[in-house]
Parts: sequence; C-alpha cells; structure tokens
Amino acid sequence: MGPAEVVAVEPEAPGEAARSSMEKVASEKLRLIACFLGVFVCYFYYGILQESITRGKYGEQQESFIFAKSLVFVQCIINAIFSKLVIQLFEKPSPERTPRWLYAVCSMSYLGAMVSSNSALQYVNYPTQVLGKSCKPIPVMILGVLIGKKRYPFTKYMCVLLIVLGVALFMYKPKKGIGNADDHIFGFGETLLLVSLTLDGLTGVAQDHMRAHFQTGSNQMMLNINVWSSLFLGIGVLGTGEFWEFLNFTERHSSILYKILLFSLTSALGQSFIFMTVVHFGPLTCSIITTTRKFFTILGSVLIFGNPISSFQWLGTVFVFLGLGLDAKFGKATKKIITKH
Repeated sequence: MGPAEVVAVEPEAPGEAARSSMEKVASEKLRLIACFLGVFVCYFYYGILQESITRGKYGEQQESFIFAKSLVFVQCIINAIFSKLVIQLFEKPSPERTPRWLYAVCSMSYLGAMVSSNSALQYVNYPTQVLGKSCKPIPVMILGVLIGKKRYPFTKYMCVLLIVLGVALFMYKPKKGIGNADDHIFGFGETLLLVSLTLDGLTGVAQDHMRAHFQTGSNQMMLNINVWSSLFLGIGVLGTGEFWEFLNFTERHSSILYKILLFSLTSALGQSFIFMTVVHFGPLTCSIITTTRKFFTILGSVLIFGNPISSFQWLGTVFVFLGLGLDAKFGKATKKIITKH
C-alpha cells in the first residue's frame, strides 16, 4: 500500500464568502417581505370580516352578535388544525424542547388579548379598536424592559412618545362618533383595549423567551399556543353555556357561518405569518408589521362601513403611524443594542 494521499483543501475565496453573505441577506429580506405581505393581506380581510360579524345586525329583530369568546374558540381550533397540517406536510419531526407550562402561560395572555379586543367592539367603533391595538409596541417594549431586561435607544422612546401623542389626539372626541359608545373619552371599551394591549405585551415577552432559549419553531409555537387556548376557552364557553347560545344564534342566522369560517381561515393563514415573523425577526418587528397594515384597515373601515373620522382623529392616526414608521427605521440599531446588553 502506498502512502496516504494528502488532499489540500482550498480556503473559501473572499468573493465567495461575500456572495454567500449577500445571498443570506437577500433571503432574509425576501422572508421579511413575504411576512409583511402575508400579514397585510390576510389581516386586512380579517379586519373587514371581524367588523362585519361583531357589529352587524341579524334577522328581523336586528340581533347583535355577542359571543366573542365562542368566536375566538372556533378561531383557535381552526388555527391549531391549520398549524398541525403545515407541520405534518412541510416540516421534519423535531424534539419538543419548550416547556408546556410556558405554552400554557403564553396562551392565557394571548387568549385574553383576543377576547378583550373582540369584546371591545361592542362598545367602541372599529377605527378606535384598530388604533388602540396599534399601540402594541408600547407594552411589548415596556414589558421587555421590565421583565426581559432589554435596553432600547433614546430614538425608540421618542417614537413611542409620538405614538402616545397620536392616540391622545385620536381619543379626544367627547362629542364625536356613533351612538353612546363614543360619548365618552375613556370608557369600558377603551379599558378592554388597554387590557388587551397589556396582555399582548406579556405574550410578546413569552414568545421572545421561547425563541431565545428554546429555538421554538413558528408553526410549533402556533400549534401549542392555540391548543392550550382551545382547551382553556372550551372549558369556559361550555361551562357557562355560551357555546350553545352561539350555536343557536348561527342556526337562526345561517348567513353568518361563512363569515365565521372565512374569518377563522384568514386568521389561521395570517397567524402562520405572524409566528414566522416572531421566530425570525422577533415580537417587536412583528408588532410593527401588524400595526402598519392597521392604518389601511382604518381606511377600509371608513370607506366600507362609513365609520366617521374627525380631522383631529386623522391627525392622531398620522402621528401614530409616523411613530411606527420611524420605529421601523431604527429597528436594526435597536436589535444590536439589545444583543449587546
């Protein structure tokens, strides 16, 4: 036998390394664009369906839809089924490392945020609900600082201040709006939105913890959170009897069934993009994307459903989305500072 041959391995050329890095950056940009478009399209239609379901009048007696928890229950079940199918069809089996208790805690805050948000529509008009939910980066950032021990640059705090100013201008409407729901500055509907925002912040902190410590996949996160949410909410709606009243309502007004089905499907598809964004870009980037599309949802609500918006409210809306846009511009700098500390 002859001596073993030594094969020289050529080091990767600098040009190839640069090309590989550029391809990776391009891939991340395409992923971010796909997440943005997916969230935008799905949730724009989702918002239209949500307002149509929750603020519509049904039958000769002009009944209102008051089954917010049952609507979210159906939504969570379809979300869970959708994510399970995606995992089985497109993903390789991988061991589950995320603790179940963390999924359970995250699902409770996620569930509370959705129920509070849907319930708020019984007391405020849709543009108010949308703009209120647009403040989601505020609790995400505050709770990230208090619980996650993160640090943000001064520019980000200024962006949040701009958002708060915009919301204050929007809410300053003591004699504007539709009906009694808007004859106040801050009532029960706005309180529900505040609860929803706080729970959104807690959900963002929990999701960030999963992503950082357990590398939880987007569809795995979506599946487990919705399974736990379905369990918790199922006990609630069945125990109180609301679900049977919900079924009776859909039997009396069968036309609402296709809206609920489309609402749940757009939620499932949109949520898959949401969780993809959370896993790859973090909850703060996700909140910026979701709130950007809400400006156009407000326009859609005004044009389609005729919800009036005063000049003060439009000014407040512009301030909110200006703050969100500036926040998005400084997103990369924020990420570096968070990583450093």
